[in-house]
Amino acid sequence: MPDTSPVPPQTEPAARPAPSAEQLALKRRFPTAFDLRARARKRLPNFAFEYADGGAGADTGIQRNWAALDAIEMVPRYGRVIAPPPAHATLFGHTYSAPIGIAPIGGPGTAFPGAETYLAKAAQAANVPYTLGLLSGIDIERAAEIAPDVLWLQLYRFANNDHKIGFDLVRRAEDANVKVLVLTIDTPTRTTRPREVKSGIMNPFKLTMRLRLDAMRSPHWMRSLMRNGIPRFTSLAPYVAPGISLAEGAAFIRRESGGAFTWEEIARYRDKWKKPLLLKGIMHPEDAARAVELGIDGLFVTNHGGRQIDALPAPIDVLPAIAAEVGDRAELIYDSGVRSGTDAARAVALGANAAFVGKAFLWSLGALGEKGPAHLIDVLTDDVSATLGQLGCRTVDELRGIAVRHPGAYASGEFLG
Repeated sequence: MPDTSPVPPQTEPAARPAPSAEQLALKRRFPTAFDLRARARKRLPNFAFEYADGGAGADTGIQRNWAALDAIEMVPRYGRVIAPPPAHATLFGHTYSAPIGIAPIGGPGTAFPGAETYLAKAAQAANVPYTLGLLSGIDIERAAEIAPDVLWLQLYRFANNDHKIGFDLVRRAEDANVKVLVLTIDTPTRTTRPREVKSGIMNPFKLTMRLRLDAMRSPHWMRSLMRNGIPRFTSLAPYVAPGISLAEGAAFIRRESGGAFTWEEIARYRDKWKKPLLLKGIMHPEDAARAVELGIDGLFVTNHGGRQIDALPAPIDVLPAIAAEVGDRAELIYDSGVRSGTDAARAVALGANAAFVGKAFLWSLGALGEKGPAHLIDVLTDDVSATLGQLGCRTVDELRGIAVRHPGAYASGEFLG
C-alpha cells in the first residue's frame, strides 16, 4: 500500500556553526572513519595502533561485526523528505544531536595520551553522550567538569569488602552529577589479544624499553604524552597508596576487581543508583528480560567490540530478538563495529535507540590528535542526516518503520539451550 501518512512541515536541524575552512579541508581529506584509521596507522607507535585497532583471537569477531552490519539492507521511500532532516535522538529524557555516542574505552591513553580529555571536550561541544571508562586517565570529577551535560560512567566489578570501592564510585558519580551509570558484565575474564602481545604490550602493563623506542618513532604520540603525562587510572587514586607505580596500580586492579556482576549484585547497584542504570554486554533475550525485571533502564547490546572473544555473534544479529523481548521497557544502545552514520541508522532500524562508537574514536585521535573526535562526530552526524534523507525518514524514530532485510538475524529458537 502507498504511504498516505500526512507529510509534516520540514523542520530545520538545530543550528550548527558553519564549518571553518579547516573543518572543510578535514572532511575532504578524511570523509570516513576508515580514512582516519589509515592515517592513524602511519602516525601512531605500533603498540598504540595495535591496542586501538586489535581484538581477541584472530580478529574474526571484529570482521564479523563489520560484515554483519554491511549485510543489512534498508529500503527507501520517496516523496516525503525535501531536505536533510535533523539527526536528533532522545535517550533517557535528554535530546542529543544524533543517535550516536562515545562508548566506554578502557585505557584509551595507551592509544593516545590525553584521549579522555579530548573525547569529553568534543562530546560536550557536540551534545552527544560520552561514557567515561573507569580505567581512564582523568577521574570522574574532572570528566564532569569538562562534559557536565553529557557524561555517562562505566563501572567494572569491585566486589572485595562488600563492594566498598564500587559503591563509593557510585556515590562519587552522584556527587558529580553523572547522567547515566553503566555496569559492564561482558568481561568476566581477561582474554588474549595477540596483536597487543606481539607489539610488546604486557599484562600487567609495563613501559619497557621496546615500547619506549617504539613511542619515540612517533612525534605525534610523544607530543601528547609530554602534554598529558603517562596515563594512570586516576578514578581509582583515592583507593591506593600515593605515588604507586604503574605496575603496582595494575596489581591493585587485578587484586580488587574481576568477574562479571551477578544478578544479586546488579540489584544492589540498582538500589544505590537512582538515575538511569544500564548493563553493558547483553547478548541473549533471556538476560535482557531478567535485567528489565530488576529495574534496569537500558542495555548495551555488544560483544565488547570483538575484543574479549572472537566466537560470539555480531550484536546486530541478536539485537532484533532483544528488542522484541524488552519492547519499550528499556532503551537499547547498540555497540560493536559502528563505523558510520549509516551503521548507526541500521542499528536504530533494528530496534536500538542509539549506536555507540569506540574504536573509530581512537582512530580519530591517532590521525588528528585533539581535533580528531570533533571531526568524527561531525562526519557521523552528517552521515546520519544524509541516510535519513535518502531513506525517506523525517526523524530518527521513523527508521523503525522502514523495510529491512537482515540475513544474519537470530531466530528465537536459536537462543534455546
